[in-house]
Amino acid sequence: MHVTSGEQVVLRGGIATGVGSWPGTDVREAAATIVGELGSLPHLVELPGRGVGSDLIGRASALLVDMQFETSTRAYRIAPRPGSVSRRAFDLLRTDLDALEEAWETAGPAGTGRSVKVQAPGPLTLAAQVELANGHRVLTDPGAVRDLSASLAEGLAEHAAEVGKRLGANVVVQLDEPSLTAVLDGSIRGASVLHTVRAVPEPEALDILDTVVTAPGVPVLVHTCAEPPALGLLRRSSAAAIGFDIATIGSRDLDGVGELLDSGKFLALGLVPTTAPTGRVTWRETAEPGVRLIDRLGFPRRLLRERVLVTPACGLAGASLTWARRALELATETARVFAQEPESISFE
Repeated sequence: MHVTSGEQVVLRGGIATGVGSWPGTDVREAAATIVGELGSLPHLVELPGRGVGSDLIGRASALLVDMQFETSTRAYRIAPRPGSVSRRAFDLLRTDLDALEEAWETAGPAGTGRSVKVQAPGPLTLAAQVELANGHRVLTDPGAVRDLSASLAEGLAEHAAEVGKRLGANVVVQLDEPSLTAVLDGSIRGASVLHTVRAVPEPEALDILDTVVTAPGVPVLVHTCAEPPALGLLRRSSAAAIGFDIATIGSRDLDGVGELLDSGKFLALGLVPTTAPTGRVTWRETAEPGVRLIDRLGFPRRLLRERVLVTPACGLAGASLTWARRALELATETARVFAQEPESISFE
C-alpha cells in the first residue's frame, strides 16, 4: 500500500479509475462525469476531440520545461521557440484544471484524503512520436531523448504538485507508454524507408522511464496498450502500479503477470471494452477475465481487493458518450465486487 507522509492511502486495490481520454469536447460535463462516477480515483480528463494540443502527445507541450512543440505534416516536432501549439496546449490544460477543480469542489470538501490521477505520455512513447527539427524521431538521438525526459520529469513534478495544491488532494501520476513494446523491439518506423530507428536496449529504456517515474515523488502508474505489454521491464521499473488491457495477455505473459504481483506492484486491469459490445454487458462478464487470471496464476482472490484496480481497456475517446458512461459504471461495479467479496464470485 502506498501512503503519503500523513499516512493517507493514495493508491489501493478494489477501486476503479479511467485511463484518460474521453469523447466529445465539453470539458465541464466530462469533469463532472469523471468525478461523479470514479469517486475513489477520478482523473484529469483528456479530450482529444478538441484537436491540436489536446491529445496525449500534444498535451505534453504544456508540461515540458524549456521545450515546446510545433506541428509538422506528420506529427508534433520540437520547436525552437514557443508558438501556437504550446500556447494552445497550455490554455487547454488550464481550462481542464479549472473544470476539474469546479467538479471536485461540488463533489465534496477538500482536505479529506481524497485522491486524483493525472496523465502524461511516458518518455519513451514521447520520444518515439515527436520529431526533431530535421524530421527524424527524437528517439534517434540519445542526447535529445535525455533532454526530453529531463524536461518532462521536471514539468510533470510541477504539474502534480500544482494539482495536489489546487484540489487539496493526494495525487497519482499515470504515464502512458503505448509505444513501449515497439521501442524495445525496434519496430518504430523512421522518417522514410531509408531510415530506421534502433531498438532501445532494456537497461537504457528502464533508465529513461525511471527518470520520469521517480520525479513527481508520488505513486506512479505506467499504462500500456501495447501487445504484448513489456512486463519484464515494467516490473523492474520504480512504478507503483502497472496497467494493461487484459485482452493483450496470453499464456506467454502469465509468468510476467505473476512476477508483477510477486514484486508487490498494483495491477490496473483493463477489463472494460473501450467500445460498446453487442448486447448488454454486466459486471459479471467484465469481472470474469480478471478473476480467472488471478485463479490461473494461483494467487488468493483477496489480491483483487488488495492490489487490483479496474479500468477500461484503454482511453474512451473513440467511444460514444453513452458507452463511455456505461464503461465507468461497469468499472465501478466490478471494483466494488472485487473489494467486497471476490472469494464468492462464481461463473457457473
